[in-house]
Amino acid sequence: MKHHVRVLLYILSVLLLIVGCARQEEKSVKEKTKPEGPTEVKQPIIDMHMHASWMRYISDGRSIITRPSYPAGSINEPTAATSDEDVLQLTLAEMDKYNIVKGFLSDDLKNVYRWVDKAPDRFIPSPMINLTTLRPSIDFLQAEYTEGRIKALGEFTTQYYGIAPNDPLLDPYFSLAEELDVPVLIHTLGFGSPLPTFRSSLGHPLLLEEVLIKHPKLRLWVENAGYPFLDEMISLMYMYPQVYADLSTISWIIPRETFHDYLDNLVQAGLGNRLMFGSDQMIWPETIGMAVESIESAEFLNEEQKRDIFYNNAVRFLRLEEKSEKN
Repeated sequence: MKHHVRVLLYILSVLLLIVGCARQEEKSVKEKTKPEGPTEVKQPIIDMHMHASWMRYISDGRSIITRPSYPAGSINEPTAATSDEDVLQLTLAEMDKYNIVKGFLSDDLKNVYRWVDKAPDRFIPSPMINLTTLRPSIDFLQAEYTEGRIKALGEFTTQYYGIAPNDPLLDPYFSLAEELDVPVLIHTLGFGSPLPTFRSSLGHPLLLEEVLIKHPKLRLWVENAGYPFLDEMISLMYMYPQVYADLSTISWIIPRETFHDYLDNLVQAGLGNRLMFGSDQMIWPETIGMAVESIESAEFLNEEQKRDIFYNNAVRFLRLEEKSEKN
């Protein structure tokens, strides 16, 4: 009897061992085949500052970019783009990589329309205006807006040519934007061009105050958040709640620590809900990723604040929610 019990116990232990080995093998197979980590779903981004022409930037006398390469404040490596088509395709690849669902695109309209034709629904088309080589008539712009071919106004790059943002020459354009209720982008930066007509003083944000008083319904956003005029930019945004700002070129052209310090000051001033992501992609599609990383690496921002900068603030400023509801 005892012999039979011992045999049964032996058989039972063997069976348990076999079952245990089978389960361990199944677990091992699952661990080998499962993903290394959770699948990341990238949140959408809106890029509020992009351009469409490579050739324009290497042929208009701006010696700082006569050879397409990164500027001194960033990685000193050349871009892979050597033509307008390269810039377009590499830009679209970067947009896909970082889930950039919309890009505000300004340039000579023939370049803008070429990009929009090749990538419908990816861009918000807008004419660049410098009042020299790019000076579209008001009647022409009115017709293009009526046809729905353009959705905003600017970038105004008049600072490069010694023209202040409150110069009367710009007033008809601001009046048109106010009448049509379309957003306006204006270039302001305290440095950035070898052109002899460029003046750092014309990047002063408070030069826009006269414009905003005369055009109280103007929906304006300021490039580079008025860098380096921090206090003046805060003052302007406090006084005029319709003013937003993008964080574009300064996210990669100045040292990262300096950019973070400037951004942190704007957020601490309570303006985090009016700052918008931008790359200022011109001839360097690679700067899109650098601009994204500059926000992601800002440890003083929580996830909600990053979402606001990357997406929510632009949706509000562009009134995309209202358009979605109407559709």
